[in-house]
Amino acid sequence: MSSITSETDAIEQARKRIASAYDPQLLQSAGREIVDLLVSQLESCQKSAGSVLNWNSPPENIAEATRLLCSGISDVESATPMERIRLLAETMLSRGQNLQDPRYIGHQVPASVPLAGLFDAIGAVTNSVMAVYEMGPWATACENALVEELGKLIGYQAGSFSGFITHGGSLANLTALLTARNVALGKSWKEGLLGTNPQPVIIAHGAAHYCIERSAGILGIGTDRCLKASLDDRGRIDVELLEALIVEVQSKGHPIIAVCASACATPLGAFDPLHEIADLCEKYDLWMHVDAAHGGAACFSDRYRDLISGLERADSMICDAHKMMFVPALCAFVFYKNREHRFDAFQQNAPYLFDPSAPDIIEYDSGLKTIECTKRAAAFGLWGLWSTFGKELFADLVDVTFSMGQILSEKLRAAPDFQVLHKPECNIVVFRYLPEEIAGRKAEQIGEFQLRVRRKLIESGEFYIVPSSFEGIAALRCTVMNPLTTPRHLDQLMDALRKYGRELL
Repeated sequence: MSSITSETDAIEQARKRIASAYDPQLLQSAGREIVDLLVSQLESCQKSAGSVLNWNSPPENIAEATRLLCSGISDVESATPMERIRLLAETMLSRGQNLQDPRYIGHQVPASVPLAGLFDAIGAVTNSVMAVYEMGPWATACENALVEELGKLIGYQAGSFSGFITHGGSLANLTALLTARNVALGKSWKEGLLGTNPQPVIIAHGAAHYCIERSAGILGIGTDRCLKASLDDRGRIDVELLEALIVEVQSKGHPIIAVCASACATPLGAFDPLHEIADLCEKYDLWMHVDAAHGGAACFSDRYRDLISGLERADSMICDAHKMMFVPALCAFVFYKNREHRFDAFQQNAPYLFDPSAPDIIEYDSGLKTIECTKRAAAFGLWGLWSTFGKELFADLVDVTFSMGQILSEKLRAAPDFQVLHKPECNIVVFRYLPEEIAGRKAEQIGEFQLRVRRKLIESGEFYIVPSSFEGIAALRCTVMNPLTTPRHLDQLMDALRKYGRELL
């Protein structure tokens, strides 16, 4: 047999293996199998029939993932592709975190509306991507429709603002602050910041998400020049002290890239007084940016909309749909009040992507506005939900989960062995469990007790909550991110903390 014939046979065998992976019938069978498993998992979670967190140590999980990775169908003579797929899917579901369980009251990651995942799956299977309109025409259309409708709900003037979707709040904040930097320091994109003197600064909420300081480092401003605004007793920016800081910085000649407010701040869920901050920014001609990753969705709610009053005055703001709009990660919005700034972040040309013969289409090429070149169709999940249920669904999700935060706070305040550490404004509640035996101990011992109780709680699988800190001492933090969580679940949480606390004592 000649080498050419041998090579041809090898290629044909490879084609057969490839064809089996691309087989539409396999997708159909696997899709039905996986959906059935997901439905069963969802039903089990909603009944709290299993563990919230399927706890295994990192080495244990990595070892199992490696074992499955390195053993294929060929290693098991009787295994079929469908049997293998079922095994893998079952393992994924049995070893993960169950956010769909109402006892998940942990990080700001939601029990996403399940249907959104199916709309996302359409984009994943077809690999609808975005950088230029012609690669993702419907993905671009969905994104632009969402930007327009959400922007109007926030309060921006129709036709005057601009926005887009990117992969997460950290990337969204970075992009918006890059735009602010380029506007404040006109030559910085091309010439950099070397030699800029006095050096520019960013002023941020004193407990801003770490990505704001990280952005300062990435943008060449430096983390030391990300100045922290003082906070009031509610965890909000103190406007009088903010003005004093602005005056001090400007008197020394330092350009202020942006004032970064929060709605709401991650530690306590505090909403800054946006109108008052906007007044200051207008008075001193400063760019106002708002990190509304969690709280921006309050724009849907008649009950809680006042929390973000003034958001429409921000020069830029971000909002995560994968938080309080309850869609799968990642789907984060960036908005500019003035649409003239929509291309200010990235001042480049790439002829291999953007067609100069169609200048009217460039408006819709997302790669000109975002860090991503290849960008997944992140809008499909949210577009599908909004189109199916209407925007009222998002108002309901905000109203129910925010109200549950208030109910949890009330229950904790009514219990003599719990201490609420702030006045919650949304679905974030920070507190401590303080039985009599612990209440009189040193602060460090009280903090250590909170961490130990939480560790026992989450490893038991009964509930999932997260650690926090208040005034330098460890505390417990709940974010009600499952709209099916009820007051009964909150009572059970308190009882579970008491149970594991007694075991430790």
